[in-house]
Amino acid sequence: MKDETTIRGLAHTDTIHDSAIKQVTGRAEYTDDLNEPYRTLHAYLGLSQCAHGRIKSIDLDAARRAPGVIGVLTAEDIPGVNDVAPNDKHDDPIFAEGEVKFWGQPMFAVVAETRDQARRAAHHVKVEYEELPFALDPMAAKEADLGYVTEPLTLRRGDAGAAMQTAPNRIKRRFSIGGQDHFYLEGQIAMAIPGEDDDVIINVSTQHPTEVQHMVSHALGVPSHSVVVNVRRMGGGFGGKETQMNLFACVAAIAAKRWNRAVKIRPDRDDDMTATGKRHDFVVDYEVGFDDDGRILAVEGDWYARCGFSSDLSGPVTDRALFHCDNAYFYPDVRVSSHPMRTNTVSNTAFRGFGGPQGVIVAERIVEEIAYALQRDPLEIRKLNLYQNGQLTPYHQEVTDQILPRIFDELEADSDYHARRQAVLDWNAKAARDGGVIRKGIAITPVKFGISFTATWFNQAGALIHIYSDGSIALNHGGTEMGQGLNTKVAQVVAEAFQCDIGRIKITKTTTEKVPNTSATAASSGTDLNGMAALDAAEQIKARIIDFVSERWQAPRDEVKFVPGHIRAGDRDIRFDEVIAAAYMARVHLSAAGFYKTPKIHWDRATGRGRPFYYYAYGASVSEVSVDTLTGEYVIDRVDVIHDAGRSLNPAIDKGQVEGAFVQGTGWLTCEELWWDQKGRLRTHAPSTYKIPLASDKPRIFNVKLADWSENSERSIKRSKAVGEPPFMLGISVFEAINMAVASFSDYREPALLDAPATPERVLMAIEKLRP
Repeated sequence: MKDETTIRGLAHTDTIHDSAIKQVTGRAEYTDDLNEPYRTLHAYLGLSQCAHGRIKSIDLDAARRAPGVIGVLTAEDIPGVNDVAPNDKHDDPIFAEGEVKFWGQPMFAVVAETRDQARRAAHHVKVEYEELPFALDPMAAKEADLGYVTEPLTLRRGDAGAAMQTAPNRIKRRFSIGGQDHFYLEGQIAMAIPGEDDDVIINVSTQHPTEVQHMVSHALGVPSHSVVVNVRRMGGGFGGKETQMNLFACVAAIAAKRWNRAVKIRPDRDDDMTATGKRHDFVVDYEVGFDDDGRILAVEGDWYARCGFSSDLSGPVTDRALFHCDNAYFYPDVRVSSHPMRTNTVSNTAFRGFGGPQGVIVAERIVEEIAYALQRDPLEIRKLNLYQNGQLTPYHQEVTDQILPRIFDELEADSDYHARRQAVLDWNAKAARDGGVIRKGIAITPVKFGISFTATWFNQAGALIHIYSDGSIALNHGGTEMGQGLNTKVAQVVAEAFQCDIGRIKITKTTTEKVPNTSATAASSGTDLNGMAALDAAEQIKARIIDFVSERWQAPRDEVKFVPGHIRAGDRDIRFDEVIAAAYMARVHLSAAGFYKTPKIHWDRATGRGRPFYYYAYGASVSEVSVDTLTGEYVIDRVDVIHDAGRSLNPAIDKGQVEGAFVQGTGWLTCEELWWDQKGRLRTHAPSTYKIPLASDKPRIFNVKLADWSENSERSIKRSKAVGEPPFMLGISVFEAINMAVASFSDYREPALLDAPATPERVLMAIEKLRP
């Protein structure tokens, strides 16, 4: 083992992602790259071709007779429970029974010797339906009285109705906010390997190994200890692999145990997009009362969500939309309600931000409307209404760590915002006079995002550390790596604790065999939870080593220190691996299981009060755009971002997360459009029909920096802050800038009121509506 003189990979340093070189050279192994056991079978799903209907008959004979087919699985072949709902609703069947509730619902799976044979045979199945009425969007579902998929929530503080009645100014609108497909590079995939007795091993691309373990055990009717779930890495998740993977893992496991052969399932991208849930789209009815200075006095709102046919995670997603309906602004009197509508579409699910973005954007729309009504720069209205420390959110959590005023001041100066805004106004005035085609817009928007699972019990994590007798270290934790750098950050925490080079540490695959009862890697909490659990394990081992060194080298315990590459005992430095070898010979226990649970948080959903978030992460962005008024197309000319990652564990990785989140958030609001036809069939189900941002769509000038002066006021891991979800909402500044460019056609007397996404078609229609 190398003796470190300078050590790499300590916390708070730029450290290369542990998989980066393997990824760019093609050596990183994903689930589809694993060696397939001898005689591995392949499964393929058969999906419904009806938005809502009773199944009159299914003719499986042609599929069973097809070349290479081993058999066909239906609901009758499930030995345990036909359900993969991540809650107690039991409303999400693996295979439909008797009735289909959306176009693309799995009804059966063909299992064959090759994937191509299974795929072809699945299309030979003939199904007859008795078609039933259906509703695709939340307002149609409301009109049809389809009800809720889960219990709605209302947050209130004060008397919003009374305050609204006395407000000097009032605005009442409706805002439609589109959904979004996860479009991960690696699609859904699972491979199940049967073992003796009830045992089965599942290699799967999931953000929630423990939930897969539970779902497979329920589907097979076996205890959880018989199911092992392994995850080395994912090629992207964004929430789409928190619950949606359950179905695929269960199908693979059921088939593997039935035929006692390994079974792999990987859908085509079209079927993946059709059969799996997406970001919830919302229709929001809101009303705001404000004074003549632009100060918000009262807000009321109703968030109607397209949830799909089952509950999935729609309850907590729609809850979080309300938690963030204020974004960074204080609402003195407020009443907001969620309406998780049941629709005949795929059941929507977690997506980066988990409903938060659909709340934040309404707050920004409200501020924009007030600014246009009063003929003011929206930035003035934003700054006027920012939370002050001590004020309460709509869910009665006190804000105590507000740093947005400093972020705003720094960002305004760095981006030269005021001069550039005047230049945009001058450009648009000249274009109006001279008939210029290009109009410009510029906007600055903040984000305040709460960090923690709102389901309090998920805020826990475990980790396992082994130090081997040669001084090498194996690290395992309950989080999953989906490209966000979680494994690297947790390894940095351990390297810092032992003051050893990160090269000593091997990050092993996530597996339910080593760390049980894991929470999903979601809610931006992966590093917070697993980093603290790993630190707990490291501190346990360090305490034993300190006791051993103190006795062996005759040094007072308080004089035994971990220093770079060594352990200091008084005035003597002993190499790390020498100490470890000696500790092993002395029978010192060099392994530990760590645990962490987030303190201080609590939430009472019945009363709508509590402290659901441990802390807030903040940020702000300035975006400038140019809009072609003949086509509605636009380019992002420049973006400046300052984001709060606390005392960043890895600034390079965190900046990458901010950049990626910003672009993904911009895609949600500009080009990523979901569209269903009149039969209830999703038509945007492939790269040919669903447009994600390209490299050419990124800002031409993209300045991103971290608020390196920030430090988490709470005892988070090394005083850092979560950075996965919060910067996603900074893309709202692009949406607001486009709105400003369009509003120039009314000389800013009327807002553009674009619905999201602001596709070129919508932009062009909004221009035509305002064009004099």
